[in-house]
Amino acid sequence: MEKIICPSMMCANYDSLKEEVLALDAAGTDIFHIDIMDGSFVPNFGMGTQDVQCIRKHTTKLVDAHLMIENPGSYVDLFAGLGVDIIYIHPEADKHPPRTLGRIKAAGKLAGIAINPGTSMETIEELLPLVDYLMVMTVNPGFAGQKYLSFVNSKIERLVKLKANYDFKIMVDGAISPDKIDELSKLGVDGFVLGTSALFGKEEDYKTIIERLKS
Repeated sequence: MEKIICPSMMCANYDSLKEEVLALDAAGTDIFHIDIMDGSFVPNFGMGTQDVQCIRKHTTKLVDAHLMIENPGSYVDLFAGLGVDIIYIHPEADKHPPRTLGRIKAAGKLAGIAINPGTSMETIEELLPLVDYLMVMTVNPGFAGQKYLSFVNSKIERLVKLKANYDFKIMVDGAISPDKIDELSKLGVDGFVLGTSALFGKEEDYKTIIERLKS
């Protein structure tokens, strides 16, 4: 099973975002991951619509939007209109998650849910038939550079077992190092959102790093 590599563009060099996108695209990126934060659902502000437009303009690869915002259903049409391919919501931030996931699908996009470390399986299990991607947060969302929360592994193992009954891919996001990619891919995780732990700020070029991580 080939690993899905998703650079977290919040960690990219903003002095040259276009060049970063082109280099990551050529290096073998599968999905460009964009964090959208509102300062309310999480205590930080993330990327903006202009960043989404720039990334979308310079790649034909999949682009996702991780909506760490209150009432994400109100913004589905906005991000769908910007050309995002996958839209993740946090179920606890939405009054009616099934309806919002349906809106994402109706817009012709792939629907995803993101699960915080403290979100229980019981909270999201009914939503699994509705999603294409399921992203497990392995840190508390909102900030880069945190430590991996190992207690989340038991949740990942349970989700891998459930995946056999549904049609979604399991992604992980948060302090994902090369060792974690190796460990979690063996558990059955499909894709990895990569920041400074594995991809950005290294001496090697993106192509060398991504080829090694995929192998």
